Amino acid sequence: MPAVGPAPSEKRRRNNKDTYADVQATVTDDGEVRGPELRGTWSAEVKAWYETWRRCPQAATFISTDWQRLSLVALLVEEYFSRPSHYKLAEIRQNETLLGATHVDRLRARIKVEREPEAIPPGVAAIDEYRQRLSG
Repeated sequence: MPAVGPAPSEKRRRNNKDTYADVQATVTDDGEVRGPELRGTWSAEVKAWYETWRRCPQAATFISTDWQRLSLVALLVEEYFSRPSHYKLAEIRQNETLLGATHVDRLRARIKVEREPEAIPPGVAAIDEYRQRLSG
């Protein structure tokens, strides 16, 4: 069915402003361990899961309430590994999304991850330096 009304104008603008336009965090993927240790008796899978979160770059933006949420989600992760359920997995995924687990989650949260430059072994020229020497 054809659309009714005038064609959209090229000059049309959004009326609603981006609420978080000025909010952006830049974090470095440096492998640093952050946050509190997970206390109590946990399975190896949960310990590995939690340690991954402690080493992730977005953990640099976490405050006490984020770490508290992560420790509560650890209970769900423990239950999931002992008795898997799509309900538990959905709840884990939702909480991880709010903490910036995936690339898209970080884009939505306006978290930019920068990687530390890799060290160049001695005697090896960086490609940019090599290109400059060739062109210069």
